Amino acid sequence: MSTLAFDIDTARKETPGCETVVHLNNAGASLMPQPVLDSVIGHLQLEARIGGYEAAAAAAEAVDGVYHSAARLLGCSTAEIAVVDSATRAWDLAFYSIPFRHGDRILTSEAEYASNFIAYLQVAERYGVRIDVVPNDESGQLSVAHLREMIDERVRLVSLTHVPTNGGLVNPAVEVGRVAREAGVLYLLDACQSAGQLPLDVNEIGCDMLSLTGRKYLRGPRGTGLLYVRAARLSELRPPMLDLHAATWVSRTGYRMRDDARRFESWECNYAAKIGLGTAIDYALGWGIDAIRARVTGLAEDLRDRLSELPGVRVRDIGAQRCGIVSCTVDALPADAVKATMAERGINVSVSRAPSTRWDMEARGLAEVVRVSVHYYNTVDEVEMFCRALGDAVLRSGR
Repeated sequence: MSTLAFDIDTARKETPGCETVVHLNNAGASLMPQPVLDSVIGHLQLEARIGGYEAAAAAAEAVDGVYHSAARLLGCSTAEIAVVDSATRAWDLAFYSIPFRHGDRILTSEAEYASNFIAYLQVAERYGVRIDVVPNDESGQLSVAHLREMIDERVRLVSLTHVPTNGGLVNPAVEVGRVAREAGVLYLLDACQSAGQLPLDVNEIGCDMLSLTGRKYLRGPRGTGLLYVRAARLSELRPPMLDLHAATWVSRTGYRMRDDARRFESWECNYAAKIGLGTAIDYALGWGIDAIRARVTGLAEDLRDRLSELPGVRVRDIGAQRCGIVSCTVDALPADAVKATMAERGINVSVSRAPSTRWDMEARGLAEVVRVSVHYYNTVDEVEMFCRALGDAVLRSGR
């Protein structure tokens, strides 16, 4: 099993939370490693000692380093990176910068996340845009063949969630990128749950815009996110809001936007969190994203195998390629009861419900699933502990 090659002792020693909890909610927010915690707290302490503006000036090199770290993570230039306060903000800034026209079409997937789909619906109401959902293939991922058939001159955007909030699948982002490039169509990738557990190279993927969060598999602080915008596409996009950081007031009646992706940022930001995000990216790159992927997917497959052996437990994962997110249902127990039972034993899991991915969940007849998401600092023993606890809960429910 590939997980054995990972330096798990060091990973856990550098993760304070491992001493107090079995954390299997990494698709919600991972446990921060000590270096990230130190960088965030250190900057907050500096602000308290010398002042916020002064601390930002003193940490200018670390702040600038965040862009270099992000560029290494995504395989792009620093000029194509904007640092914002969440993946939602990053995605919204990209999406609402597109100058939609009446009759435009948006192509998306069945597993699209609720926040994104709500934005599609709003733009459809506002501009008369049409939303078309690309069917899945037999594995449960977006069908690239159907996508290709649905492309025409009215398609303005292909928008895809790389790793959906539940279901375990990894959508074929690279193949989708090929179709979008051939058609000359804008391509927006939501990498919120893939960043940190899967390699992301924007040139290989072919996306024009990509959003991600710091809090999930990158193990950064909450309230951090990144937006990538391809330099060649910047001139086509109009940020939905500007301030004196994103643009310069050049005359009483005129302004000039920045010529890089930071036109999507705002002047005010949480510098401690921003620096912490840079530390988290560097920390992940230090382990190696390929090594992280191998361990995470190995643990997840082990978990799926063990869950499949439990009576009344059904693994609900789909897709030709799967990741560290494992979804299941328990015949005798609602998802909230499973979550509560695990919490009593110091095990963190979460619940995903149909309104989060309505097209996917309704098509599969699911109202809710228990979501168990592993990371590289988790162990086989923790996977076994969760499965034993779930098995015990199933037995007790039958008494």
